[in-house]
Amino acid sequence: MSRAGHGRRGRAAAPHPVRWQVSSPTYRFRNIWRLDAPAGEVFTALADLASYPRWWRDVRSVVRLDDDTARVMCRALLPYSLDLRLHRADEDRRSGHLRVDLTGDLEGFCRCRVAPDGHGARVEVYQAVEIRRSLLRRAERALGPLYRANHTAMMLRGRRGLRAYLADGHTGS
Repeated sequence: MSRAGHGRRGRAAAPHPVRWQVSSPTYRFRNIWRLDAPAGEVFTALADLASYPRWWRDVRSVVRLDDDTARVMCRALLPYSLDLRLHRADEDRRSGHLRVDLTGDLEGFCRCRVAPDGHGARVEVYQAVEIRRSLLRRAERALGPLYRANHTAMMLRGRRGLRAYLADGHTGS
């Protein structure tokens, strides 16, 4: 029988169970895209998540959950898919600002600003995310540089895909 406040063998019981947490760093990315299309068309395409799989090969599927939320599956170079929920937090066509909050395998946000730039548009994409998927968090210390390279490849293909999509006359509508 144990005494009050002590474990089975007379040792003091820990007041709370010990839980090891692997903290995940915040990954911050900033990309600039210059596109030969009017800023309004670029904004429309970026605001239309449902069109992403048509022009961004790393976005494998988009399922609309409600007017402001979609489930998005992404997979770039590394052999895993990211399951994300993107929730529209801001969409202001006049100022060219878009922002989505991310949850799921990553948590954070992505913010875009689309502005006229000469005869085309300039898109500034800023992302700040933390890894939430357990396996990816545990491997972060060793694979962090690969995660960054994976992101870079995905963004390059996104820019190329959007450029071709808009050149073919699509505007996301």
